[in-house]
Amino acid sequence: MPIVTVHRKAHFNAAHRLHNNDWSDAKNVEVFGKCANPFYHGHNYDLTVAVTGEIDKKTGFVMDMKILKEIIQTQIEDYFDHKNLNEQIEEFKTGLNPTAENIAVVIWNKLRLHIDKKLQLSITLFETKRNFVTYNGN
Repeated sequence: MPIVTVHRKAHFNAAHRLHNNDWSDAKNVEVFGKCANPFYHGHNYDLTVAVTGEIDKKTGFVMDMKILKEIIQTQIEDYFDHKNLNEQIEEFKTGLNPTAENIAVVIWNKLRLHIDKKLQLSITLFETKRNFVTYNGN
């Protein structure tokens, strides 16, 4: 059976501050620039979720896109949208720096719990039109 990748796009808005608690304010500004603003800043994040697997002989689907849409809505969009990542998202409250890279890993981990393990999962998170990261669990 052919192996196919299906994609679903999503979007959320969130604020964050890049900051290392072990560094001085000056060092944080040196490394993170404007992103170290103690009053936070925001992004309009775009997300693409890719699921790869064999086409099911009975349904013709790799994965039912309605189900994928619901998983992304409840696990990602509802969880992250219009939140302060540093202060409202459990994974970042502990000091994990909410960089695009770390946000992508958190998103992937949340989705992986709800998508059949026989399917490969990859996500691409766009922080801006020009800055984006891809994570596939490796």
